[in-house]
Amino acid sequence: MPIKGIDHIDLAVKDVERSLAFYLGVFGPLGVEEAYRFATYRGTEDVVYLRFGNQNQTLGLRQADGGEFRYYDVGLEHLAVLVDTREELDQVYERCLALNANIQFPPQEDRDIPGYWELFVFDPDGLRIETAYYPPDVVVQGTR
Repeated sequence: MPIKGIDHIDLAVKDVERSLAFYLGVFGPLGVEEAYRFATYRGTEDVVYLRFGNQNQTLGLRQADGGEFRYYDVGLEHLAVLVDTREELDQVYERCLALNANIQFPPQEDRDIPGYWELFVFDPDGLRIETAYYPPDVVVQGTR
């Protein structure tokens, strides 16, 4: 039996409320919402889960014990969110501009996958977040 999918991913962040405001500000108009909060297994902090998409996938935000995220050190390189239309991709970009977010690349077509459009922005902790759109007829695959 195959794996059904990724259920959730938790991010350790410097300031949960700041990160929550960022993710809801950028993706809230696309239906992302706070799903639930509860105490972590350590009992020292709460974790806040945001619901992404219609498959009950969630992104957790929990207070980090300290440290700094460093892009391209060991860990998460980026997290990608898929939207339904090119217009939604552009609207995400506009919201990122309004939030004065650190945009790495504005919406552009991928150099390797024709028809695949992407936007890269850094969240408040420096985690790279991709928002992508591609029409149903685009085949996304790499080479081996």
